Amino acid sequence: MEIIKFLVDWILHIGDKLPLLVSEYGTLVYIILFLVIFAETGLVVTPFLPGDSLLFVAGMVVAQGSLNLWFLIAVLIVAAILGDTVNYHIGKFIGPKIFTDEPKNFFMKLLKKEHLEKAQTFYEKHGGKTIIMARFVPIVRTFAPFVAGISKMNYSRFITYNVVGGIVWVAGLTLAGYFLGEFEIVKKNIEKVIIGLIFISILPIIIEYFRNKNKAAA
Repeated sequence: MEIIKFLVDWILHIGDKLPLLVSEYGTLVYIILFLVIFAETGLVVTPFLPGDSLLFVAGMVVAQGSLNLWFLIAVLIVAAILGDTVNYHIGKFIGPKIFTDEPKNFFMKLLKKEHLEKAQTFYEKHGGKTIIMARFVPIVRTFAPFVAGISKMNYSRFITYNVVGGIVWVAGLTLAGYFLGEFEIVKKNIEKVIIGLIFISILPIIIEYFRNKNKAAA
């Protein structure tokens, strides 16, 4: 039990440990980061894994000259795209088994119903572009491709949004960490900076929400 707690804690705080990992394992860090981003986007049972913060911190670490910036971005873009693709197919093939009349089926025990419902509402509200927008929304990011698979979204349409979203998300946050990470104020306020970046990224969603709300009121 203690080992499991240790592993969970280690994974959840991998961003804080990233500089140490680079110094100890060197280029193997590319594989570690690939697996974390893939799992965070590709497995509906691991929405708790770090995503935004990990990309930002990775960019900061790269700025110290430890890793190759463009290779890292390419690796993580592939991880993000593959993750969403796997998640889509999981939703497509096991989705019907989840939404059964049996309230305690195996799959529902693994998933949090409120997370699934939140992603479903988000998807119904924004349609295909959800796959891009959700990249910047924790929890929803993990469940959106799953819901797209359940809804049997056209795959060619899905993969287009998937690729665009993966590139914008990974490149955007990693480059932000790379260029902003050299400032001392950023180093001391990483969490606040990441929250600010996420807010800016989802600002179009907020604006559209209030715009539709005002139209409905009118």
